[in-house]
Amino acid sequence: MATKTANNYFYALGRRKRATARVRLSGGKGVITINGKPADEYLASSKYLMNELEKPFTVLEELKKFDVSAMVSGGGPSGQVTAIQLGIAKALVVMNDDLKATLKRADLLSRDPRERERKKFGLKGARKQRQFTKR
Repeated sequence: MATKTANNYFYALGRRKRATARVRLSGGKGVITINGKPADEYLASSKYLMNELEKPFTVLEELKKFDVSAMVSGGGPSGQVTAIQLGIAKALVVMNDDLKATLKRADLLSRDPRERERKKFGLKGARKQRQFTKR
């Protein structure tokens, strides 16, 4: 779900594993806020995760042109960043449909379908079984 609102921002939803990110994209100076905190503070200064977060802007070469406000729930840091990344890419497409081909080529518009497999009854985990003894 991605929409343009009357408040001059573009909204999109991104998901990955158990993480859900509601992303607002507006014109600005490149400030990224996650759950009310600056992104570098929220991600504990992880350089890799910050680069992943800015990937949609890097691909389009528009790094410091938009402010991002994201509300994320569920999952871990990596899943949350990927969810935000998808939300940013979707919001950019809502803003300008011409960017869709570029973002799609960079594989930023597809949701990763892999989910955690549930633990089964009678097993130790999703697939791990008890050790088999022959004698």
